[in-house]
Amino acid sequence: MERQIAPGETILPSNEFLAYSRFKLFEQYWPRLQQCLRSLTPEQLWWRPNAASNSIGNLLLHLSGNVRQWMVASFNGESDERNRPDEFSRTDGDDGIDPLAVLNATMVEAEKVLQRLTESDLTKLYSIQGYTVSGLGAVYQVVEHFGLHYGQIVYITKMLTAEDLGFYKELTKTGRAS
Repeated sequence: MERQIAPGETILPSNEFLAYSRFKLFEQYWPRLQQCLRSLTPEQLWWRPNAASNSIGNLLLHLSGNVRQWMVASFNGESDERNRPDEFSRTDGDDGIDPLAVLNATMVEAEKVLQRLTESDLTKLYSIQGYTVSGLGAVYQVVEHFGLHYGQIVYITKMLTAEDLGFYKELTKTGRAS
């Protein structure tokens, strides 16, 4: 995320926080996560290394539940309808639910929310999942949580496909990779 700042330009911390949050979620994590999924078979999407671990399919449903609960429902003043245990109970795609489509629909809504948030929204208090948090805390939780599971999905994808996903090829071109 490079941009030019004019001399003497004032940067509002709330605007910078929101811009960087949008960058991480919608220009980095989400497109790369989708790239991972394009290289996987349906069997690989639901593969688990053991019963105590989650499949990528479970992680996609979990990310959708988290983003919807912490960002979409909270900032839109909607009721929280999340069924967290259901996100982890699925073991295959035989129920007709497409986890990527579910997450995609949530991300479309979340992007709209992040586009309209204001400093006032970030300083308000919200009750989410039994916690009282500021709007800033809610956005931070979503970005951090998404990044955590995005990393797991990248790792699983690389393990299953034995491919370099090329996410940092621009660093190699500039010599910044070393």
